[in-house]
Amino acid sequence: MAFVRTALLLGFLTGIFLGIGYLLGGSAGLTLALILSLILNFSAYWFSDRIVLSVYGAKPLKDPELRAAVSKLARKAGIPTPKLFVIENPVPNAFATGRSPKHGVIAVTTGLLENLDADEVEGVLSHEISHIKNRDILVSTVAAVMAGAIAYLAQMVWFGLYRDNRSVLALLPVLILAPLAATMIRFAISRTREFLADRTGAIISGKPEALASALRKISGFVKTHPSEGNPATSHMWIVNPISSDFFSRLFSTHPPVEERVRRLELMARETSKGP
Repeated sequence: MAFVRTALLLGFLTGIFLGIGYLLGGSAGLTLALILSLILNFSAYWFSDRIVLSVYGAKPLKDPELRAAVSKLARKAGIPTPKLFVIENPVPNAFATGRSPKHGVIAVTTGLLENLDADEVEGVLSHEISHIKNRDILVSTVAAVMAGAIAYLAQMVWFGLYRDNRSVLALLPVLILAPLAATMIRFAISRTREFLADRTGAIISGKPEALASALRKISGFVKTHPSEGNPATSHMWIVNPISSDFFSRLFSTHPPVEERVRRLELMARETSKGP
């Protein structure tokens, strides 16, 4: 199922990419876009995890305690132990990537390790392991690579309008295609996947209240210290870290943190009551 969703997503995004190439450069633009799309499609499937990790400057994390915690959670989830990477960023956050559970990777920021306690970190790790277990990571990572290229082109067009004083109407189709790409991502990456990852992660760790607390803390940091970056990668993080500008809102796939926290707290109360 994940392979079919990925193939459909690649097809839609490739079509949009080719359309933008044609609108920007006619036949020559279409040819160039076709060549680039072939490279992107190949890279998105086989190397998307490395591409995303390199975008954020992630490096292997060798913390033995954290590696032990990930191994324990992975065993409970019934998947191979994911590789661990760290990103130098004071804002707490995390994401999972890789094309299959066998090639799973979890990246955490330095801010996550410095500002959350051990139970909260474990809650976040369990959420990301759930994404790997539920096979969400291939679709989300491929979407980040392909849609990232589309978003970049659309932003170039948007800012180029002001530089060259060209009519908005002349390039209106290009500006429509970027929201269309975002819509395709929303179809492929349903918000229900985040709720499912929260629930599955809480079951794996046995600590729904710790994950709820982590989400509250991360959300608070993100609101006061939003990151700059390609909005097409925002869906990969446990909490959307990108500043809430026009393009970021287009590509947002996260449900409200408040609702996620509410569901986890309800789950914690139900668990504490017992059978």
